Formats: sequence, structure tokens, C-alpha cells
Amino acid sequence: MRLIVAAAFFVASIANAQYPAKPVRVMVGYAAGSSTDIVARVMADRLSAYWKQSVYVETRAGAAGNLAADAAAKAAADGYTLLFAQNGLAISAAALPNLPYNAERDLVPLAPVAATPHILIVAPEFPAKNARELIARAKAEPGKLAYASSGVGNSDHLCGELFNLMAGITAVHVPYKGGAPAATDVMGGRIAYYFAGMPVGLPLHKAGKVRALGVSSKARFAGAPDVPTIAEQGLPQYEATLWQGFFAPAALEPRLAAKIAADMRATLALPETREKLQGAGVSLFEASHEEFKRFFPAEIAKWREVVKKANLKLE
Repeated sequence: MRLIVAAAFFVASIANAQYPAKPVRVMVGYAAGSSTDIVARVMADRLSAYWKQSVYVETRAGAAGNLAADAAAKAAADGYTLLFAQNGLAISAAALPNLPYNAERDLVPLAPVAATPHILIVAPEFPAKNARELIARAKAEPGKLAYASSGVGNSDHLCGELFNLMAGITAVHVPYKGGAPAATDVMGGRIAYYFAGMPVGLPLHKAGKVRALGVSSKARFAGAPDVPTIAEQGLPQYEATLWQGFFAPAALEPRLAAKIAADMRATLALPETREKLQGAGVSLFEASHEEFKRFFPAEIAKWREVVKKANLKLE
């Protein structure tokens, strides 16, 4: 029996050392051009260089990222199908009891990549010049303004709900299949406002295609120091962050999971990777594999409380 166990350990060790021996698929549940898609593609490119093996993104947009999460959770647990997800994964786990998979049971957190505030954007010609004026306008026209999200239950949706709740305003939620189409309708004046992810909203703000009214972090974002926080503009307790990271099927062999996570951390430490991510408008989320494994269930618990307090129906 000991001989069999030792042999199995030896075979697993060789397989881990050789990983990846073939292309790695990274599943993303958001439309091309969304914040999560942009960061996933940067990481896929950098991991390809680090591993000297093809790492490619497969988009399976829809259902607030749950189509991709479900497919990844049910994929072979061999390290060759990974999931790149964001807050929406924890929010769905907290608020949607009838999902076809269980995020805590069926997925294992590998490595975080980014943790970045959202940026509140409106069209350049929109009357409000700051968040205070947006709130005043919404109060003057209750239920008439519309705000976008990249899907029901996603981070930007909850960012908007939290803003509306704390500001005491009502607005119509319009979900899209990704951040890019949501931002497009803001630019076109069809939607009043959107808490965009930085990789989507910041370039549009810098190009003058939208007006940025605020950022969702407690402190101003280094990449946009001219944009005040929402907390500065009458909502001192307002704070929300978009985090993004890698997950794998839960049955992935723990030593291989640890190796993949360590490789990802090593890739994130490279100056070229940091430069590309920061150029995309994101802040790095630097935590170990074990820290991320503790962080994820804590996030689910946090969002469960927010959904309950706000009486949100996300089904």
C-alpha cells in the first residue's frame, strides 16, 4: 500500500513539474471589451510568456458570469480549464440559491489579480457635473433616470444599488451583457449613468468620450487623481471595489493548485506584467493562494448581508 501511495505521489509530482504541457483555457463570463475580459487577456498573454505555453481566453458571456462559472466548475480538474472571475461570482453565491453549481463547493480560489474601484461615468453632455448634482437630479425626477450594469448581480450592479440606497434615490436598472455595451449606451445618452470598471471607464474619461463624476474607493484613484471619490461628495460611508482573480475546479490536486497559484504570483511580480495591468487602469490585489481561499467565502458572507439589507431580488 505504501509503495502504491509513493508511486502515485511521484507521478503527480512529475505531472505538476511539467505543467502546463498543453494549452490552458481561461473562461471569462463577460463580453469582450469588459473590464474583466481586458484584465483576463492581459494575464493570459503574460502567463503564455511565463509558461511558454498557449493560454487563451474563451468568452462565455451571460447570466452575470454564471455561464462561464458553471462550465468551469464542471470541467476536468486537471489545471487546463481555469476561470477568471470577479465580485459577481461571490454576489451570485450570496444571492442566488438555485444556481446549477455551488461556488464554494465546486470552485477553488487560486490567485487574485486586481482590486480596483469603479468609476461613475455619464455622457459629456449630461447636465450633472458631479455626483451631488446627479443625486439632486435623480431626486427631482424619481424613477426616471436609468443606470447600467454589465449584468444582474455583477459588481457594477451592486455598486449602483449601494449608491442609490445611500443617496436615497430611485432609478431604473438596465443590465447588459458586458461593460463595453453598457458604456456605449452611456456615451450615446441612452443611459444616464454607469459605475464602469476602470479598464472600460478610465480610457473613455481620458479621451473625453464620457464625464467621470466620481470613483467608488475611499481614497482617490492614482490613475485619475482629478476625479473625486463618491465619499467626498456627500456619501462618506460609500465604498466598493471590483476584484478579479483566478479559480479552478475544486477537485484540482492541491499541489497543482498551489503550483499554478505560485506561478501566477510570480507572473504578477514581473515589471512587464505590472506595467500592462496598471496601463489598463487597475490596481494589483497582492495576496497568497491561502489568503485568497479565505477571502472568497468572506466576500460571499459580506454580499449576503448587503443583499439582505437592501432587499434586492436578483433572480
